[in-house]
Amino acid sequence: MIQPGPERSAEPGQPEAGPENRRQLPSADSALVEGVRRQEPVALGRFFDLYFDRIYGLAYRLLGSRALAEDAAQEVCYRIQRGAHRLDPARDPAPWVLAVAMNTCRSIRRSSQTRWWRRTRSLESTTGEPVALVDPALGPEERLLAQERERQVQEALVRLDQRLAEVVILHDYQGLDHKEIAQALDLSHEAVRKRYSRALAALARLLSGEKA
Repeated sequence: MIQPGPERSAEPGQPEAGPENRRQLPSADSALVEGVRRQEPVALGRFFDLYFDRIYGLAYRLLGSRALAEDAAQEVCYRIQRGAHRLDPARDPAPWVLAVAMNTCRSIRRSSQTRWWRRTRSLESTTGEPVALVDPALGPEERLLAQERERQVQEALVRLDQRLAEVVILHDYQGLDHKEIAQALDLSHEAVRKRYSRALAALARLLSGEKA
């Protein structure tokens, strides 16, 4: 069974700690944020370079499609530029960036186009994704098993209620702790802990063939 907690070893069928989890979420300095607030092209370019991979990775995990993730990432960049005046140079912009990304993905998941895409397309393979969770040191058979497990987990994440999927992705793939997730989602620390526990239980049911 999948057990909640900030530090836990991977079990069969649950998300494993990948490259996303081995580095902290990047943070822009106050001078860069001030430049973004003033809509300076160079500052905006540096800001998007800093966060684009994280935005794309989050969108891919939530949407399960490279094409939709690319569309979402572009829309997030547009929304960030449009709302840059809200940034406070004295505060870390990362939680706001993640909130914009998650709200964008919510809109895409609610759209009729996405519902049609889900009915007519099978989930894309994660092979070739920039965020790879399969250890390159594994042997051929172990690699195939790990790839299949990752495919099953990704498929379950797309099927999961987005509010639950978000906390799993932010914690297990983006490397945020519960306090950082609470800030990004504007929730209490206790609410995030409970949601994360519910999310893991629902994910386990999906992976075992039950309804979440």
